[in-house]
Amino acid sequence: MKLVKVHITLKEGVLDPQGKAVQNSLQTLGYDNVQEVRVGKYLELTVEDHANIEQEIEDMCNKLLANPVIENYSYTVEEEVAQ
Repeated sequence: MKLVKVHITLKEGVLDPQGKAVQNSLQTLGYDNVQEVRVGKYLELTVEDHANIEQEIEDMCNKLLANPVIENYSYTVEEEVAQ
């Protein structure tokens, strides 16, 4: 088994209303030094190891996990996971 860690973030220039709400809340709490907040997603997938694992992850990200029009993604595949 492999552990896949996927990070998804909005592309530069895409408005992030959730990030803006978090930034405003932080400033309301007195954290005035926070200039910008961008909110993203983090997923962990445990998958069976096979020859085409990288292509399969790319397909999953492009078809379901991320919206390639407005989001960027990156991932790492880690060694065997104990079950």
